[in-house]
Amino acid sequence: MISRTTLIGVTDQTYQPTLSQLRAFVAIAEYRHFGTAAARLSVSQPTLSQALASLENGLGLQLIERSTRRVLVTAAGKRLLPQAMATLEAADRFVASAAGDGLRGTLRLGLIPTVAPYVLPRLLPELRRRLPALVPHVIEDQTARLLDGLRTGVLDVALLALPSEATGLVEIPLYAEEFVLVTPPGHELAGQTGVAPAALDNLPLLLLDEGHCLRDQTLDLCRSQDVRPGPVGDTRAASLATVVQCVAGGLGVTLIPEMAVATETGRATLDIARFAPPAPGRTLGLVFRGSTARTEDYEQLAEIIRAQRPV
Repeated sequence: MISRTTLIGVTDQTYQPTLSQLRAFVAIAEYRHFGTAAARLSVSQPTLSQALASLENGLGLQLIERSTRRVLVTAAGKRLLPQAMATLEAADRFVASAAGDGLRGTLRLGLIPTVAPYVLPRLLPELRRRLPALVPHVIEDQTARLLDGLRTGVLDVALLALPSEATGLVEIPLYAEEFVLVTPPGHELAGQTGVAPAALDNLPLLLLDEGHCLRDQTLDLCRSQDVRPGPVGDTRAASLATVVQCVAGGLGVTLIPEMAVATETGRATLDIARFAPPAPGRTLGLVFRGSTARTEDYEQLAEIIRAQRPV
């Protein structure tokens, strides 16, 4: 615990915060949860708490207000947070410049859940083969949290659907893929090609839970076609695998990206239908901070990912 007598707003001029302390502060400020922040940094929660306490004591300021119910960033924390992030970014650039010969060391790679299970089986072995000095740390999360992780320095790069619509980030498009309609066996649309998006009208369309970009993309498609899906009751799912199993059980239909078709339809008895051109779909890309000194490295990574596109 931090003694209140130390939080008097008078900074010890000899105090020099460590990068670990700054990373703890930035992660807690981002996630507003000590357990989540500790997991993202791959440290224990007591270690994270001690790092923050040491930072606050050294500065003579309270940066984070915490209770049993909530975590808040104080006014002093909000003032110093951009500088902490800039310091971590500069440290990352320093390490990258010191490496000097391409991708090596730790790479914190974020992926959205509708990409990770289908890309990683091919990508990780290829990275081990081509870049043996690289140590990937994989973080699977929803788009909004991945973007936050990039901005705060918790992540180096992220593989997600474009456009990210985020300032300060660079996007490298990798490839586009179509969405495929998955239906229960014997459905009236099963096996058809050239299906119009309007055919979704009144169908019980199963979606991922809120926060998943595939859900938003599907709803955008419905709105653009003035399609009103039928009711699906209280059915909710946090993973594409669960949605597909619900389809197999006759609870409705769903859209999945092309890269997921072979894996997901191999787990259950299902049929698919394909849309007429131009079929709805998405573009995947690699996203990273524009301030990084590792643009050439990430362009190399993008080429490797593009070459390992799931088939």
